[in-house]
Amino acid sequence: MKVDLHCHSSVSDGVLAPAAVASYARKGGVDVWALTDHDEVGGTKDARAQATALGMRFVSGVEISVTWANQTVHIVGLQIDEDNPVLVQGLAATRAGRDARGREIAAQLEAAGIPGAYEGALKYVGNPDLLSRTHFARYLCEIGACGTTPEVFRKYLTEGKPGYVPHRWATLADAMAWIRAAGGIPVIAHPGRYRFDGTAEGALFDEFRQLGGNAIEVVTGSHTPDQYATYAEAARRYGFLASRGTDFHAPGEARVEFDRLPPLPAGVTPVWHDWF
Repeated sequence: MKVDLHCHSSVSDGVLAPAAVASYARKGGVDVWALTDHDEVGGTKDARAQATALGMRFVSGVEISVTWANQTVHIVGLQIDEDNPVLVQGLAATRAGRDARGREIAAQLEAAGIPGAYEGALKYVGNPDLLSRTHFARYLCEIGACGTTPEVFRKYLTEGKPGYVPHRWATLADAMAWIRAAGGIPVIAHPGRYRFDGTAEGALFDEFRQLGGNAIEVVTGSHTPDQYATYAEAARRYGFLASRGTDFHAPGEARVEFDRLPPLPAGVTPVWHDWF
């Protein structure tokens, strides 16, 4: 059974509409699939309908942006009730401020010699409430400033680079409370992507566990193959369940496509072990 529990559509910073992502996942052999758009659940119903029509088991999800230790951390919520008012109101609150941040990113890019980035990024936005760095990255690739979106992030959109504008997201406790209120399972997304040393990462895992969390992503398109083993060991050490997902945003843009993502390593318990 091929499970993918981390994907994005044009409702947040993906390229394809929710139904099209479902079709693309099924074409890649996925049997159990979750749409986890950033801070938004507006694509869930279309995604569920298409997944069901294609014979996939559908898992409703979301990926919530959190500020923790002055860095942005992402918490995926799985098996959520997307209509839960606590969750819906929390997501609306955390989406606020993205436009102002986008305008500041554009101003910094213009100062670095790249004018028109705000308007350019908007061409790639499916949901005006969710303007993100990824949309700016696609525009900078379009105009030839960089060859790939990871290159854009390295040169322009990470801390210390022109175009990086921090944003104060939800707290970890808030995100966990919203997911729990919606009956969901919180998962730390792609832990290997954060620039924490071992002490800080351990503190994140400890706080997450104290707040009721018990799952992390182990195999994800945001991890290197070496990190699959690293976070499988972390899952065993902390007693966490293990999740898996491509972190898909667009065909050809992901490090690993649906049909190439490896299974979870031996010795971990899948987060979906008792779902079906």
